[in-house]
Amino acid sequence: MKLNPYLLFLLIFCMACKNHAAPHSEAGKDWPVYLGGKSSAQYSPLDQINPQNVDQLEVAWVYQTGDADSTGKTQIQCNPIVVDGIMYGSSPKLKIFAINAATGKNLWEFDPKKIMDFGLGANRGVTYWQEGEDKRILFTAGSHLFCLNAESGQLMEGFGDNGKVSLKSGLGERANELYVTASSPGIIFNDKLIIGSRVSENDDAAPGYIRAFNVVSGKLEWVFHTIPKPGEFGHETWPEDSFLHAGGANSWAGMSLDEDRGIVYVPTGSASFDFWGGKRHGENLFANSVLALNAENGNRIWHFQTVHHDLWDRDLPAPGNLVRIEQEGRKVDALAQITKSGFVFLFDRETGEPLFPIEEKPVPASDLVGEQTWATQPFPVKPPPFVRQRFTDEDITNISPAAKQYVTDKLTSLRKGDMFTPPSTQGTIIFPGFDGGGEWGGAAFDETSGLLYVNANEMPWILTMVSTDSVENGIIDQGKTAYISHCGTCHGLDLNGDPSGAYPGLAAIDKEYDQEEILEIINKGRGRMPALQHLEEGTKKAIMNYISGIENKGGAHPSVLDSPTMKVPYTHTGYNRFMDEEGYPAVKPPWGTLAAIDLNAGKIAWKVPLGEFSELTAKGIPPTGTENYGGPVVTAGGLVFIGASKDEYFRAFDKLSGKELWKYKLPAGGYATPAVYEVDGRQYVVIAAGGGKMGTPSGDSYLAFALKR
Repeated sequence: MKLNPYLLFLLIFCMACKNHAAPHSEAGKDWPVYLGGKSSAQYSPLDQINPQNVDQLEVAWVYQTGDADSTGKTQIQCNPIVVDGIMYGSSPKLKIFAINAATGKNLWEFDPKKIMDFGLGANRGVTYWQEGEDKRILFTAGSHLFCLNAESGQLMEGFGDNGKVSLKSGLGERANELYVTASSPGIIFNDKLIIGSRVSENDDAAPGYIRAFNVVSGKLEWVFHTIPKPGEFGHETWPEDSFLHAGGANSWAGMSLDEDRGIVYVPTGSASFDFWGGKRHGENLFANSVLALNAENGNRIWHFQTVHHDLWDRDLPAPGNLVRIEQEGRKVDALAQITKSGFVFLFDRETGEPLFPIEEKPVPASDLVGEQTWATQPFPVKPPPFVRQRFTDEDITNISPAAKQYVTDKLTSLRKGDMFTPPSTQGTIIFPGFDGGGEWGGAAFDETSGLLYVNANEMPWILTMVSTDSVENGIIDQGKTAYISHCGTCHGLDLNGDPSGAYPGLAAIDKEYDQEEILEIINKGRGRMPALQHLEEGTKKAIMNYISGIENKGGAHPSVLDSPTMKVPYTHTGYNRFMDEEGYPAVKPPWGTLAAIDLNAGKIAWKVPLGEFSELTAKGIPPTGTENYGGPVVTAGGLVFIGASKDEYFRAFDKLSGKELWKYKLPAGGYATPAVYEVDGRQYVVIAAGGGKMGTPSGDSYLAFALKR
């Protein structure tokens, strides 16, 4: 029998296009994958909304989840996905929902807290997989990966243990009692979900290995050791036995995937403890690295380390963008990786070869006991940094004479200079700060122009190291020492809480809770606080007694002094923004920016402030920009959409000039990356308004915008 040529073509085409992740792996009419597609381009080809009509946008619908915290403790960082007209996302308290993407009408909701108890954390999105009529949603909550039927919201009981698997799988026995979760969704390759993790940033961190789980069965398919074991590549960059006790080197930001090449690109964070590496001398591969792994088996193809022996919490904060650029007259498939320090590293996607030179430059040495800083750090020649990287006297704020004097006086006691100036007991300026530069909202790429769009923070922070020993007249205060090591960085060494308000003070906790209740919080965690059940009983009792005002002086409990976490000689006083006396950043504006970077030429095309403080504008100060969280999306219609700013506005910019064209005041801060999609011929832009950061109120809304009918 002779087969019709058209049918033969159709059969071959369908087989070639078979996709286990979604009908399309890149944004078209849908937004089927976190950040728009597996390339993490944060780009939509839709053009119905454009610079000429963007001022006609209106709210098409609002979906409220109903579970925001009234005291400002919850957020929504979710970039929702849209498949076949259905939107999937998460609520402030990590309920997963499906809604009609054209109307906002709820279809189903799943609450993982009905299955198990866990502390709150960020959930930046979910993952969709389909094969035939089998449609699944995968997401993380607490220390588990859940799998739901995408049509009903019910657990897929054949997946793992009745619809869930432990995120501690494949991390080794030591991780069983340690904090492990995942804030960003995994990425699908065929029938595998490849995923990273979030772990502690102290010395009690689990290892941040990369894992792949079977989407149907939940079976662990492969593991890549980011802290290499003996015989593995990179083992020599750590002390010999580090694989037995070291932690971190995890990928919490999400990943990008080249499906045609079968390569997954994994950005990793620092090794733990973040700010003192006396127990991990060496470069510490594969912390702070771009990893190109074979998506089928997890084997390393190439890597590049962006910070050697990190002491500054310079985690790679977002998935690398898979881009196509023009260089020396040829098109190159490349990976563009943004960093917290304001660099863009650009690599050939297949080989890892840098597309612009990268220079190793000498950096200062540490004076902390036991520390051995790495002598050099990598600096890309192009593109130039998209933020300032050095805080000098010339950068001191100029918004008022009083602010300038306040900062000048405080700056005299602090260590400043190169951005790789090591942590110190004197207090070291970290600039850009711990939250960037670039952050987890990611960058957006427009291939037609070769422009990469990235929002950034330009704010200094202060890192002050302190001894973990609490000794008075030769006697160790067991409780204070344990508290400083495990709790002080968040709740303050003086029990008065975090200056930003993110973590409460504990000075009066004994008036709110009895001893049994305090111990339960230590064991199980609460809100943003992870469970500390892995600590020795003596350590937990010592912490409980100390915050309750009970002295613990004298002979320290042996389990406290023998604990590996107590062998670290330093902790720090917390994550402290450097502000003037009125609470504005200590550096000259801008404090938050949106930039377009020409990847073809390796230069910045434009850069504008993002956000403003209305009270400063009223005084005649030009818009300063604000601290910001959440990323941009760019569209074929010529627009860049972004929330992110502390002033709680959602904005649209002209993608070629950076001119602000439209803004809308959200009911709460839009600290998330938007999504763009089309249903029944109408283009929508949706953003989560979850607030809860930078002292702003929490919200529970998703708002969809479309052109007026």
